[in-house]
Amino acid sequence: MSISRRHFVAASAVACLPDWSRLLAVPAPAWPGYDRATVIDCLASPGPFNSPLSGDGPLTAEMVENARKSGITAINVTVSSSSAGHVAFDDTIRRIAYWEREIAAHPDVFMQVRTVADIAEAKRSGRLGLIYGFQDAVMLEGDLARLTLFHRLGVKIVQLTYNLRNQLGDGSLEPGDAGLSQFGRSVVARMNELGMLVDLSHCGTRTTDDGIAASTKPVAITHSGCRAVFNHPRSKQDATLKALANRGGVIGIYMMPFINASGQPRAEHLIAQIEHALQVCGEDHVGIGSDLSITPHVADAEYDRLHKQFVASRQRLGIAAPREEDYMFVADMNSPRRMEMIADRLAARGHSAARIEKVIGANWVRLFRETWGTGAPA
Repeated sequence: MSISRRHFVAASAVACLPDWSRLLAVPAPAWPGYDRATVIDCLASPGPFNSPLSGDGPLTAEMVENARKSGITAINVTVSSSSAGHVAFDDTIRRIAYWEREIAAHPDVFMQVRTVADIAEAKRSGRLGLIYGFQDAVMLEGDLARLTLFHRLGVKIVQLTYNLRNQLGDGSLEPGDAGLSQFGRSVVARMNELGMLVDLSHCGTRTTDDGIAASTKPVAITHSGCRAVFNHPRSKQDATLKALANRGGVIGIYMMPFINASGQPRAEHLIAQIEHALQVCGEDHVGIGSDLSITPHVADAEYDRLHKQFVASRQRLGIAAPREEDYMFVADMNSPRRMEMIADRLAARGHSAARIEKVIGANWVRLFRETWGTGAPA
């Protein structure tokens, strides 16, 4: 019996679920616009990411193939390090070099994105565009001039803090929630000049609000969620989301266990988050930042053992958010074509084609154009 690619992808996504979930998992009807759309996942990776299997080895043939067949046009790929002191700077340079090598090794699959025109070229050529981004700014070490260096190396998105405190401000797990520092304000101003997108995803509430207010350009929360749906410190309050949208910014909803109260998240939890964000922010200000590898997780016994070790190590470092002990992916969207699955689910719930295109990519393209396009020369 022949089987279509769509049914094969759906079957692959369900393969890791318990038997009762298989019986309940009915794929949404296909949305016909996916292959035509510009699809942006504003935090993802072709390699292991938020996975106990993460490492520094070259991408495998499977990872490269999953990136190629995902239908994703571009991703924000993390090239930063959260190590302490000058090690963070050195590690960040090494990670940029790693992705340069992968692009050189697979030029038919990957390309670097520095401009909105590069995103259009990635779509035209069927390649995955890699937007270099940071998830912390510790590698600046108080030196504003380093932003110019990283801008020249192609870094286009900088998240001001990770979960804890750094020289720019407080992260989402920092109990003091002291807000953006004077150095942080200087970093935001220089990023505006250079044409780099300010990312406030892991920032504490005051730091997030301060960042939105301090920036002269729209900002991003590339991967987070809505506290009104599930109260989690890594997600954002409605007042913050409204302020973000009012100044032209975009929130990317993540596909993590932070979107629901208990158990591994499922598609309905993700859609609830997206729909709440649409209600609060409007359809021009919501996107996806999955926080995942494009390659599906294989949740076997070895994966479970390593996952527990991975979470324990983060807890020892004090950087683990609540609910990280659950698997960090949406159970019934564990597929390279997960962005298509999101589009299908939104279409099945009656969202218009124009709105779906915005959520799965067009809103990010608009934000990139507004923030990257008029930056001063480095």
